[in-house]
Formats: sequence, structure tokens, C-alpha cells
Amino acid sequence: MDRLDGEQTLMRVFVGENDRFQGQALYEALLELFRAEGLAGATVLRGVAGFGAGSVMHTDKLLRLSSNLPLVIEVVDSEENIEAVLPKIDGMFSGGLITLEKARVIRYRGEKC
Repeated sequence: MDRLDGEQTLMRVFVGENDRFQGQALYEALLELFRAEGLAGATVLRGVAGFGAGSVMHTDKLLRLSSNLPLVIEVVDSEENIEAVLPKIDGMFSGGLITLEKARVIRYRGEKC
């Protein structure tokens, strides 16, 4: 995609870093799906702490060997493209959170080589 401007949709997918899909890290599988579906781009953000529906605290404190830190995958694209990929995401994990909101894109450009 070369051009993306104006009102678009921001999707955030909240998962844990230990979540898996068919043996692969879930966030990696989601990135591959988003790329294959031609979405404009995606970014994975790693949280230092958080909790979800089960109220289990996950943190990056040194004393914990397995922290399962929270990850957020952010994608901005058209509402139509986001809506088209949602059913595929739903089948990839059993827990987590997905949010949608409007985003106003000011600039979207690829890197110049």
C-alpha cells in the first residue's frame, strides 16, 4: 500500500508473549497474517507489566523466570480491511482483547532506498 491518509481504523490486539498458534508465537503468526492480507503495517509493543480478564499480574521483575509479558499489536488500515481480517484473528487465539477505534492518519510513507 502506497497511500493511507485521512480517517482510518486502529486495531489493537492484546495477547501474552507466551501465547501460541500452531506452535508459533501468536504475535508472529498475527504479523504474518496481517502482511499476507496486505494490511498497511503492524507494530508489536511489549509491556513491562499488565493483567487481563483473569486478573493475573504479569511483570518483568527479575525474580520471575516466566513473566509472560503483555504484547500489543497495533495495525492502522481502512475499516474494510480491518473488518475483513477480524474473523481470521478470532480463530487464532482463545484469550486476549481486540479493540477498534478511529485514527486520523497524517503521514504514511515507505522508507526511501
